[in-house]
Amino acid sequence: MKALFSTAFVSLVFMAATTSAPAQQYPTKAVRLIVGFPAGGTSDIMARLTGQKLSEAWGQTFIIDNRPGAGGNIGTELVAKAAPDGYTLLVSPGSTLTSNPAVYSKVPFDTVRDFAPVTMIAGVPNALVVHPSVPASNVKELIALAKSRPGQLAYASTGAGQSTHLSAELLKTSAGINMIHVPYKGSAPALTDIVAGQVSVMFDNLPSVLPFIKSGRLKPLAVSSAARSRALPEVPTVAESALPGFDVTVWFAVLAPAATPREIVNRLNAEVVKAIKTQDMRDRLAQQGAEAIGNTPEDFAAIIKRDLAKWAKVVKDANIKLD
Repeated sequence: MKALFSTAFVSLVFMAATTSAPAQQYPTKAVRLIVGFPAGGTSDIMARLTGQKLSEAWGQTFIIDNRPGAGGNIGTELVAKAAPDGYTLLVSPGSTLTSNPAVYSKVPFDTVRDFAPVTMIAGVPNALVVHPSVPASNVKELIALAKSRPGQLAYASTGAGQSTHLSAELLKTSAGINMIHVPYKGSAPALTDIVAGQVSVMFDNLPSVLPFIKSGRLKPLAVSSAARSRALPEVPTVAESALPGFDVTVWFAVLAPAATPREIVNRLNAEVVKAIKTQDMRDRLAQQGAEAIGNTPEDFAAIIKRDLAKWAKVVKDANIKLD
């Protein structure tokens, strides 16, 4: 009996050692950061900033793999079904994870069941911009213009169900206006068309649209957050301009497949948060109009559950549903 106990004990010790060894050595090869949107958008920017810091820290390559389509669902599903070994990770906006399940009749993943939250990278407001030819210089003038042309103004989004779409729908319902939704497969193609004057209005994540604002190719009317952005301090909020209480802030984060060993999740969390807290990273995020976050997996998981409930209500109230 004693021999059996000793054998079992040795087996358990061996199993624990072999389980933790890969985590201690991780990563030993290139890691893919999956982005569910085209290059050039805010998710892509966040992935590249984070991947560069992790490459510097660990001496391994972090490859940005853009898999756009279906409002981020394609890339997100890829990670949900990937091997849970830490070598396929997701960099995603909160909207794909927390509003898509309410907007789409079916999504190919379960946000809570299929992912291990690592950490939130940063939060950003959306900027409300118009083509320079649009005769509106503030939110009130845009609302008046839309009311004078019901159903004629076209607004772009980075994809149905994304925060850029829901921000515009919230504006429509709050102001009692009617504009036509033109969804795109990400920020880059949407921005190309609004700069060309093919569409008139757009909410977009501030890091994506900021260069177009600074170059004068797009006219900013407001930001969607409760407070003004430090990157555009002269631009008012939607709330102070016309619609009190209007508040949409978008977060971007790193997640792993659900069964990823906790030791690997903890290593990733520690290194990403360490990178986020460096002055260099904070400065680079601030230049993009983003506020650094960096939280624990537990805090991040709680925010996911909160936002799932929040956006489910918004989508229901706005009667938004996609097949």
